[in-house]
Amino acid sequence: MKKSLLAVVVVFMSIPAFSQKVDSIFFHLYTDSLKKGQHNYINVDGKLSNGQWQPLTSKQIQFSSSACEFDGNDLIIPSDFKEEKIKVRAELKTNSSIWKEVTIWIKKIPDPDSLPDVDQVLKNTSPKKRKKN
Repeated sequence: MKKSLLAVVVVFMSIPAFSQKVDSIFFHLYTDSLKKGQHNYINVDGKLSNGQWQPLTSKQIQFSSSACEFDGNDLIIPSDFKEEKIKVRAELKTNSSIWKEVTIWIKKIPDPDSLPDVDQVLKNTSPKKRKKN
């Protein structure tokens, strides 16, 4: 009984020695601009020592920005925000020498009140002309 318990303890204690470490981090943003009045998810991925990628959250990353506040990975931008861009910094909590910074622009053109319906979309698309051989 003692030997099997000791074996289990040794196995669980050796797991961190085999875990992959984050070598570098990268922003993989879903959009080219941030929207006012919304939570904007800031996607950061870590490249592991074995070459694989892993999505990182605010549990592993310390987020900061030149303006506005974070809630987890979400950068919250108020509707009345006046600046044109925000600088966002992501720093690995376990190794502060691994960090990235990016400037993200604020969307200027407001979203339409409604999307076009099917007829409007079909009316605006023209069939492609075929080349004769």
